[in-house]
Amino acid sequence: QVRLVESGGGLVQSGDSLRLSCAASGRTFSSYAMGWFRHAPGKDREFVAGNNWTGSTTLYTDSVKGRFTISRDNAKNTVYLQMNSLKPEDTAVYYCAARYYPSAYTSPQSYDYWGQGTQVTVSS
Repeated sequence: QVRLVESGGGLVQSGDSLRLSCAASGRTFSSYAMGWFRHAPGKDREFVAGNNWTGSTTLYTDSVKGRFTISRDNAKNTVYLQMNSLKPEDTAVYYCAARYYPSAYTSPQSYDYWGQGTQVTVSS
């Protein structure tokens, strides 16, 4: 079992930055690829970013490329999502997820464990 706890969400203005954190406990964190997803009202859950178990390979959805950065610190069992130049369309509940596999993937069904989510609201 892996327990994931997100933090760092909040209400910001368009153009601002936020850094989300996801702390993991349980089984060996470095055995898991990690992903960030978001879910906005009326929309499907969307893949945002992912990295492999060493953090050397990253994936991003097109809408966040150049603005968001995923990183991880395996010594701290934590994955981060740095979000810059936030836009109102980034408003959603953000979830981190763990996949017991070396590399990240965009499908939510590929992930084994999920956090409870943290709300990000971007006002215009």
